[in-house]
Amino acid sequence: MKILKSKKALSPVVASIILIAVTVAVSIAVAAWMGALTVGFMGSSSVTITNVEFKGLSGVAGNTIVLTMKNTGTKQVILAQVKVNNIVKTFSGNTTLDAGDTGKTLTISMGTGSWSNGNPYKIDLFDSSGSIVGSTQPTAPGA
Repeated sequence: MKILKSKKALSPVVASIILIAVTVAVSIAVAAWMGALTVGFMGSSSVTITNVEFKGLSGVAGNTIVLTMKNTGTKQVILAQVKVNNIVKTFSGNTTLDAGDTGKTLTISMGTGSWSNGNPYKIDLFDSSGSIVGSTQPTAPGA
């Protein structure tokens, strides 16, 4: 048997660097794959308010605001609360929006008060878990 002395293997330093690089690359690939799985399971809740209509008599402030909404998230949203200028208001209408639903309306009662002409109103929508899912700040029409 003849031993070849002219052939050389990789040095231990180069072999270690290659092993570390392969390990890092594989761990990054696994982390990205697991992250994609997690996002798919969690989904997202997001409601876009496409139109705001202040209801009342012509030239007179009214007591209802009608929102037209679209679910732009990836999962169903159940609206549980609406705040107008950080005050909880009652609402009527369909409170469940499936993913991709458009044109759903929500009527907000201003209660004993009314909206005032020309004033801005910050409207926040909250889901059943208490997370904010939509927001807008329209200005009531002028007198």
